[in-house]
Amino acid sequence: MTMTVAPPIAPFRFFDLTVLRTRRLGPSMIRVTFGGPGLDGFAAGGRDQSLSLFLPHPGQPEPVVPVDSDGNWYAAWRALPDNVRAVMRSYTVRAQRRAPDGATEIDIDFALHGDGGPACRWAALATPGDRLKTLGPAVEDNKAVRFRPPQDTDWVLIWADETALPAASAALEWLPAGMEARVWLEVQHAEDRQALDITARARITWLVKDEGAPTAAEAVRAAELPEGVPYVWIAGESSQMRELRRHLVQERRFDRRRVTFVGYWRRGLSEEQLREAAQSTDD
Repeated sequence: MTMTVAPPIAPFRFFDLTVLRTRRLGPSMIRVTFGGPGLDGFAAGGRDQSLSLFLPHPGQPEPVVPVDSDGNWYAAWRALPDNVRAVMRSYTVRAQRRAPDGATEIDIDFALHGDGGPACRWAALATPGDRLKTLGPAVEDNKAVRFRPPQDTDWVLIWADETALPAASAALEWLPAGMEARVWLEVQHAEDRQALDITARARITWLVKDEGAPTAAEAVRAAELPEGVPYVWIAGESSQMRELRRHLVQERRFDRRRVTFVGYWRRGLSEEQLREAAQSTDD
């Protein structure tokens, strides 16, 4: 008898996304729900699961991504003219679920900024039927999930600005019942605060910038933290995250191996400029 072995599933691959509906969550956030047959096989790992979204330019019916380029889609994408190739942005899967008909749906929350970047502009105008592409997970245990408290964790510290709020919210909802957590979530307006469905024993402080909220390091430095072994996940603007990490590691003497530090953006730089800077460092 001849036995056949199924080929391994690639951790990440391209999926087609179709907008099903949108919902405004506050002045600075909009939720876009995607579905469609192009999502078959999508498998988010929850928590801060990230993916790459590809957005069309104004006037394009869908994003232009050379997905069939002999495995080197990135080089082929980079070779396209700037006004043709899809705009690539990194986002978090806020939630994945099965619809009543068994189809997959995912939610992605978009922070709406005053500078009106391409993803912000797209999300503000999104309507059912609009199409995107994503390079996303096909297996749940993938390297784009970075929120991973070790088994011996006694309590969790989370800090996130509005760009990282979807990831922080999903991570909080994932925490087991009774897990102690100290959480700081920064938003622009009081109306941007969200109700979260959590079972962890979390003390959440909303830092509202309109009301003169302290910086990340100031807020955490002033806090009395629990005893025991911590795990830290902090995400947002890079310079703030570096300052907060220094406080935790150098002043609080936290084990740096237990601090997950994610710079979601850097003040004054676009995502393209950040990617180019990272590539220059790698070279």
